Amino acid sequence: MRVVGMMSGTSYDAVDLAAADFQFDGDTVVASLLGTSGVPVPAELRRRIAAALPPARTTLEEVCRLDTELGQLFGAAARQAVDELTDGTAELVVSHGQTMYHWVDAGRALGTLQLGSPAWIAEACGCPVVSDLRTRDITRGGQGAPLVSLLDAMLVLGDGEPRGALNLGGIANITLRRAGDVLAWDVGPANALIDAAVTRLSGGTERMDTGGVRASRGHVRQDLLDALLAEPYYALPPPKSTGKELFHGEYVDPFAAALDEPVTPDDLVATLTELTATLVGRTCLGESLTELVVSGGGSANPALMARIAAHCGTATVTTIDAYGMPSDAKEAYAFALLGFLTVHGVPGTIATATGAAAPSVLGSMTPGPAPLRLPPPAPTTPCRLVIAS
Repeated sequence: MRVVGMMSGTSYDAVDLAAADFQFDGDTVVASLLGTSGVPVPAELRRRIAAALPPARTTLEEVCRLDTELGQLFGAAARQAVDELTDGTAELVVSHGQTMYHWVDAGRALGTLQLGSPAWIAEACGCPVVSDLRTRDITRGGQGAPLVSLLDAMLVLGDGEPRGALNLGGIANITLRRAGDVLAWDVGPANALIDAAVTRLSGGTERMDTGGVRASRGHVRQDLLDALLAEPYYALPPPKSTGKELFHGEYVDPFAAALDEPVTPDDLVATLTELTATLVGRTCLGESLTELVVSGGGSANPALMARIAAHCGTATVTTIDAYGMPSDAKEAYAFALLGFLTVHGVPGTIATATGAAAPSVLGSMTPGPAPLRLPPPAPTTPCRLVIAS
C-alpha cells in the first residue's frame, strides 16, 4: 500500500511529508521509501498558532478558523506530495495534525487536541485520511505519546544490545527496552526552549540556533542550569508526556529573572542546549545504553549533538540514517506506518510504552471521494520493520 504521512511539530514552521510503499512479509513490514517533502507554514499562520497556544488565551472562533485553515494547508501539502512523491498513486494519507493542547494532570494524560480538519485533506488529495491518532491510546489510560515508539521498537531496538532511540523535536522523547519491555517517554524540552529563546532574542529574524552557532559562542550558566534541572517533571517515572503546555516560550523567564547576574543571549542558548543534553545523558547512563540512535530536527544541531555525546559516556551516538531512514523525516514516516497498520486492523501502540491498559488500533477514518474500502486484516501482528534498499 502506498501511503503519505505528514505532521507539523511543536515548532509549527513546516508541514513535513514522507511517502512509502508498505507490505507485509510474515511478521515483518517491508517499507520502500519513496521520498520526502516539506511545505512552509505561512508566517501569519505561525503567528496565530503561537498566539493560541498556552499560556495564551484564545476563542472558539479562532480554534475553528485554525482547524479549517490548517486543514486546507495540510490538504494542499498532501496533494503536492501525492503528485510529486507517488505520481498520483497514493492510496492513503495519514495526518498527525497540529498539536494545540496535550492535557496532562497529575502525570496522567486526559485529552489531546490536534487541529487540521481531515475532511479538507481528503477533499484535496482524493484519498482516505487517517487522523486523530493519539486519542484512542488515552482512552485506555495511555499517554498518547510518544507514538514513534512502535517504529523505534520495530526498526531500531532489536533484541540485542541495550539501545535507545531518541527523537529531538520540540520535545525530546526516547524509546528503549528495560527488562524486555519497550518503554517510551518524553524526556523534556529539546528544540522548544532553544527555538523560543532564539526567536525572542533575534526579534523574530531567527527561529532556531542554526548550526548551533549561538550555543557554541556562549557559556553554560550553572546557576540557571541547576534551577532549570529542578523542574518536578523530570523526577516523574515513565510513562510520561509533556509539551509546550509546560515548556512554553515564557517558561525560562522566572528562572532567569531570579539570577543574581543577568544572562547574556548566547549564554542562555548554551544553557538551554546543555539542559537537553544533561537530561538525555542522565537517561542514557541510567539505562546503561550502549548506543543512542538520534533523529529529529535537533540531530542537525552539532552543538547539541556534541553535548549529548559528552553526557552519554561510552555509548555510541549515531543517527537513524544508519538504519536506512532519514533522521529529519522519521516522524512523518512513523505516522505513515501507523496509518498503514490502522487500515489493516493492527495496533499502533505498545501498551508498556504509553502506559495504556492494552494496545490500540489508532485514529479515525475520513473517506476520500470514492467509496471507502478497507484492505483485508493483516495476517499476523508484525514485530519488525525493514527498509528496502
